Amino acid sequence: MPADIGENRVFLFLQGPHGPFFHRLGKMLRLAGAEVWRVGFNAGDRAFWFHPKSYLPYRGTREDWLVYFTDLVEQKGVTDIVLYGDVRPIHAEAVQRAKDMGLSVHVFEEGYIRPYWVTYERGGSNGHSKLMTMSVAEMRKVLEESDLDSALPPARWGDTRHHVFYGALYHWFVMFRNGDYRNFAPHRAITVAKEFRLYLKRLLLMPAHGLERWLATMRIRMGGFPYHLALLQLEHDASFQAHSPFATMTDFLDLVIKGFAEGAPRHHHLVFKAHPLEDGRVPVRRDIRRLARAAGVGNRVHFVRGGKLAQLLADTRTAVTVNSTAAQQALFRGIPLKTFGSAVYAKPEFVSTQPLPEFFERPARPDRKAYHDYRRFLLETSQIAGGFYSARARRQLLRTVVDMMLAPEDPYDALKSGTATPRQQLRIVH
Repeated sequence: MPADIGENRVFLFLQGPHGPFFHRLGKMLRLAGAEVWRVGFNAGDRAFWFHPKSYLPYRGTREDWLVYFTDLVEQKGVTDIVLYGDVRPIHAEAVQRAKDMGLSVHVFEEGYIRPYWVTYERGGSNGHSKLMTMSVAEMRKVLEESDLDSALPPARWGDTRHHVFYGALYHWFVMFRNGDYRNFAPHRAITVAKEFRLYLKRLLLMPAHGLERWLATMRIRMGGFPYHLALLQLEHDASFQAHSPFATMTDFLDLVIKGFAEGAPRHHHLVFKAHPLEDGRVPVRRDIRRLARAAGVGNRVHFVRGGKLAQLLADTRTAVTVNSTAAQQALFRGIPLKTFGSAVYAKPEFVSTQPLPEFFERPARPDRKAYHDYRRFLLETSQIAGGFYSARARRQLLRTVVDMMLAPEDPYDALKSGTATPRQQLRIVH
């Protein structure tokens, strides 16, 4: 009989992406012979975990969480913890304690190369990733032993609507079915009720926002002026909060607009591209208008609400961001890039170190060959084809990631030792 490769492994799941992905992942791990448990912190966590026998509701306070977690690990004989993002307080505490106890830490994140891939790492992600201390030279050395072709994205692959839908549904459960979790405290600064309203509002306004976005993009593309592109993030996003020098998004907007006003040629324009999931909790558009007028460039600054990047990237002179993963789309095209926060791609070979006014005036071009080697390294290690939110994307992701989680080495070490899990090629959809 075939061996159960998950035998003697006990996986403890904490909070995951909205929707059923963690449930499906846990089911696959059980089929592989592993024992699986899930800690739920609210009714939204419970709603998407369809295996009652393995569900463990946590009804304590945040102050008591670490003691509960430690006791649970010892009682269940946990060998691995699984979580989505590693900086929210309950996760950050659990990760540190798990490392102290010698457990494997499996971290999922949105793809560093988006939107067709998911990030899977061990130990930490984003500013806590192993990539932060790896040089391009080290990556190239490992790649010398590999002859795989880099994966290409599909022609179409979208699950933003699924993401927004599951987000709204999750917060509905937390609002109206959370009576058993009275000590629950969200990791966001706003209330659950307001977050639910923002998700619902965004879902209902998607058609109107799509038309607004198309008109704004056409005005820029038909304007005939050179422009620079600022890639915005969600102010409450973990990468912005934990791995950037800014307290608020307004601080970043102010710096960029002043640098543009001081350094960019007078016939150039500046375009701010909002995050696809921007929901209005921060008045980004209003702040941009106010700051642009104050800097004397109000007629040269534009705002585009969400959407895909390709059209705007086609003609931009430069890109600037805090640490958005969308910046990798700019690097892939050889567009000069300026960043401010910690990012896995912020390598000296392809991210500018110029002062911002000088960058807008005479941007240094990235080493495109170095970036393509870096990108290839990611696609053979931590970037997995698929997604969390649509059924098709989840199926694609699960075909690969379960074997990677059960492997003895993390994705980076596995490529180095020649034991990396074979990759599924992305299906091209026409």
